[in-house]
Amino acid sequence: MFDRWREDLPTFSRLMREGMYGPLRSCEPPITVPAWSVMLSGRDPGELGIYGFRNRADYSYERMRIATALDVPHPRAWDLLGEQGLRSVVVGVPQTYPVKPINGWLVSSFLTPPGARQWTYPASLAREISQVLGGEPYEFDVADFRTEDKDRLLESIYRMTEKRFRVLHHLLGKPWDFSMFVEIGVDRIHHGLWKYMDPTHPKHMPGNPYQNAIHDYYVYLDREIGRLLDRLDGQTRVLVVSDHGAQPMMGGFAINEWLIREGYLVLKEYPDRLTPFIKAEVDWSRTVAWGSGGYYARVHLNVRGREPQARALWTPRTTSGCGMS
Repeated sequence: MFDRWREDLPTFSRLMREGMYGPLRSCEPPITVPAWSVMLSGRDPGELGIYGFRNRADYSYERMRIATALDVPHPRAWDLLGEQGLRSVVVGVPQTYPVKPINGWLVSSFLTPPGARQWTYPASLAREISQVLGGEPYEFDVADFRTEDKDRLLESIYRMTEKRFRVLHHLLGKPWDFSMFVEIGVDRIHHGLWKYMDPTHPKHMPGNPYQNAIHDYYVYLDREIGRLLDRLDGQTRVLVVSDHGAQPMMGGFAINEWLIREGYLVLKEYPDRLTPFIKAEVDWSRTVAWGSGGYYARVHLNVRGREPQARALWTPRTTSGCGMS
């Protein structure tokens, strides 16, 4: 967007030309949850207690739960603005389900579970949205975005995004002071089609039929965002931000294999085939640390006096450093 495709994106190009732009550092870990809540609350993941989509539900070894709005313990931007009497329009921002009251209008995000009874605030807004969409269902996400049926994926992404912009145009007709929306289609098209676009990807095939799919979706978003900006007055400040970037995955680091090798993680029996960690037989009484809950090496500590089976006192293999309990 900043370089190769800039001339094809007149809306983004104008925002860059008339304002400021550049790479922003996300939080650690740079992932959708917790990044949006970090951005909007000014708190880091440690203060929020949120490190990813799935977080430990308690100090047992198995229970994980999906992070929701109920897990955000600090006010976010629209909460602070609401305290000052300012009204907000919030659409698709992660960790807004279950919906909480705001001074304004809210539509929850792709983390909304199927069949949710209330996914807007106020609840009556759902009926408005149904009317705006002519009775078609509002779409929070696309199903199976890692599918090999790329034609279906593209059709689903465009259909979902087109509906979202129709709803946004309707909501921007309300008397708001702060408006924010997150388009999950960008994430989904990156996940599903990156290798087709990126010549540095080890599985890239030059001349494939989806080589321009991400570019074309950016062009579509640029046009639709331009239509939204045409509705604004000259005093409105506009920010375009991302929770994280994207790049090809060039292999990986097996964190639990390393923990086993270094003596932090002890198994009762090493499996004879590739095995998810959740199915491994762990000797918790001799284990100090393990990785689980995400694909970015989330390490949990087995702390004596906190986790129920923590007994191990670990001694490092080398003489440098201190022992770890």
